[in-house]
Amino acid sequence: MDTRDTPEQAELRRTARQLARELGPRTVADLDDPKRARRLADAVQDAGWLELRHDAGDGRPLASGVEAAILADALGEVVADVPFAGPVLAADLARRAGAEPIGGARIAFSSDLLDVAVVSGAATTAPVHAVDCGAEGLAAAYVLVPDADGHHRLATVAIDGASGGVDLTRAIRTIPAGAPVRPVSDASRVLGRGDLDAWAALGLALTSADLVGLMRGVIDVTVAYARERRQYGVPIGSFQAVQHLLADARCLMEGAFSATLHPAWAVDALPPDAARDAGRVAKSYCARAARIVCETAIQVHGGMGNTWDCIAHVYLRRALLSSQWFGDDGEQLRCLQRARFGVTDGLS
Repeated sequence: MDTRDTPEQAELRRTARQLARELGPRTVADLDDPKRARRLADAVQDAGWLELRHDAGDGRPLASGVEAAILADALGEVVADVPFAGPVLAADLARRAGAEPIGGARIAFSSDLLDVAVVSGAATTAPVHAVDCGAEGLAAAYVLVPDADGHHRLATVAIDGASGGVDLTRAIRTIPAGAPVRPVSDASRVLGRGDLDAWAALGLALTSADLVGLMRGVIDVTVAYARERRQYGVPIGSFQAVQHLLADARCLMEGAFSATLHPAWAVDALPPDAARDAGRVAKSYCARAARIVCETAIQVHGGMGNTWDCIAHVYLRRALLSSQWFGDDGEQLRCLQRARFGVTDGLS
């Protein structure tokens, strides 16, 4: 594979970062500005970013996992408070089932946020969770209903639950037990293991790219603070200990960026199981790196880093959700261990 951006991808990366930086929140207070958030959501919608994984007419998506990851990276960099991965993943799953995506739909996940919720009866028996919900009204969340031979059919449950979650930029809506399950009438295909692996590979690529973006963003915020904050008459960025912390953070971010290039390409280029394994490798690195980078940012900010008004905690909160969504570093390493060595938790 050639990891270099094509001219079109390079232009997409440039314009996506420009749009995100212009309309994304710059302070914690900006998160309470509905007009700015609406402008950002309208810009994302008008640019067609949410339609990247819609059917191009031949069953394939309009854009590859590489373009989707580029946008996830750009939005993560500014902790953009706009739904992206949620609607893109919902549209991708609907396309694989041969259905027209439902506007405003999300994916209902099990409580661990690892996989699509599977519902065997006429209603949910446990709470399920729709991730990356915005302020707009949401129609439904996709779930899976078991079919013959290990396959699944696509169905929906109404999104009607409380909104919450640690991430201040992407809400989680909890759908209580007892929600009726409705089949997707225009779904022409059942979903097999390969379909779900390929879809999960996209989820791993997007969450990893989001982690890379937010690492870049919080490092930029912290470097700017280190240049301005003065102690003993000089900027704290002149202290070697601070320089080492920020240099290590930059190295972690660059390593994570390199790790995400392969799984983004693999989504549409490799067999589903190989693509998912590529995503697991990247996610295991990015989740751990993002936690260290965000903690470093708070440390460099000192006492200010522990206050509500310092945006560093918004990056950390977003990193916590992106790390847990589809599984954190420990989960990915355990899955790779089982797949590659046939062992579980160190035991044969």
